[in-house]
Amino acid sequence: MDRFDVIVIGAGPAGSSAAYSLAKEGFSVLIIERGKFPGSKNVYGGRIYTYPLKRLFPEDWREAPVERYVVQENISMLSKDTAVTIQYDSLRTGSSRVNSFTAIRSKFDKWLAKRAGEEGAMVISGTRVDDLLVSNGTVFGVRAGGDEVKANVIIAADGVASIFAQKAGIRPELIPKEISVGVKETIKLTKKRIEDRFNVGEKEGVANAYIGQVTNFLRGGGFLYTNEDSVSLGVVVQSEDLSSHRTEIQELMERFKLHPSIQKYIEGGKVVEYSAHMIPELGTCMIPRPFANGFLAVGDAAGFVLSHGYTYQGVDLAILSGMAAAETVKAARAANDYSAGSLSRYLHDLRSFGVLSELEEFGNAPSFLMNPRIYSAYPQLLCGILNRMYTVDGTKKEKMFHIAKEEMKGKISLMQLMKDLLGGTRSM
Repeated sequence: MDRFDVIVIGAGPAGSSAAYSLAKEGFSVLIIERGKFPGSKNVYGGRIYTYPLKRLFPEDWREAPVERYVVQENISMLSKDTAVTIQYDSLRTGSSRVNSFTAIRSKFDKWLAKRAGEEGAMVISGTRVDDLLVSNGTVFGVRAGGDEVKANVIIAADGVASIFAQKAGIRPELIPKEISVGVKETIKLTKKRIEDRFNVGEKEGVANAYIGQVTNFLRGGGFLYTNEDSVSLGVVVQSEDLSSHRTEIQELMERFKLHPSIQKYIEGGKVVEYSAHMIPELGTCMIPRPFANGFLAVGDAAGFVLSHGYTYQGVDLAILSGMAAAETVKAARAANDYSAGSLSRYLHDLRSFGVLSELEEFGNAPSFLMNPRIYSAYPQLLCGILNRMYTVDGTKKEKMFHIAKEEMKGKISLMQLMKDLLGGTRSM
């Protein structure tokens, strides 16, 4: 076939969600995936929130290939050899009440693309899209594998470095301040070791976030997610900081693995997979208009990622943006108009599905999280205060106020502290 209603570039969560939603409504849909199979090239931290799946598959979202349901959340601030951790345990009342789960992308993306295929979408893997077909400023197809295939709408779901968003004229080339770089290792452990070390039951899991020493106090952080018989361990650092400090992210990863708070979890494990990924950091600032004549961008390709500092949303916004894109295309077909003016309805649909409303509500978070003191001064300050508070060695004990005042010297002023507290309150 050389013509479809819609062509989707990329079979990740955003692309497959769009394809599933459209195929279910009778659209002819082609998904072109460059990996050997959906998910073979896709990278993320390790966690997926359940609410968009419940919206996409109300009756059977539990069929998703879940590794473990997250029942415990931890945020740790690290110094060289200490850690301060805030721990939250959710009510362990079964999968229907759990907020998120861990998943392996090679399994999850394959499952999601299969669901799209079951509704009638054609999924072609192992094929690279080489270019867009454009005439008089309108995208009308793609060139892939030596063939030209036409469509009314092209949906780009090809990730943060989307060359097709650039070719469609909706985004310039990426610059360092817009992205962070992440690396991840999947470390094999036995199921029993995971449940014993993290004190969780069968199918229960943990999500840990780290800041401070994990990045050598650069802007960024670390994460650890428990899978069924492995852990996903990674480091994410702002691209500008890696460049300005002449730091290799793999060196930070190796140091992170040696930290006492991490060693106890991964001891005896075997690294079975290593991956790297770029992450969009500036939300809607990256692509204010994720549409053009005959073209829409979804998921990471549109910059739809949100970090609150304590949670990180990516796959959920990708799925919702794919569903929103499907609504936009349905309206365009009803009007028989695929121009940018018609597809601008996408912004409305993104809000109705909660993507833009979420990004706009926390629009100040990206700039607040660029504050280097969050990753350097505060972790060291808090670790230093608690170390002195809990040290009992026979010398005169100091009051907490005096300890805090002493630890703040040379690290942060009272004015900076108040300013950052105010900024954090407004952003979060």
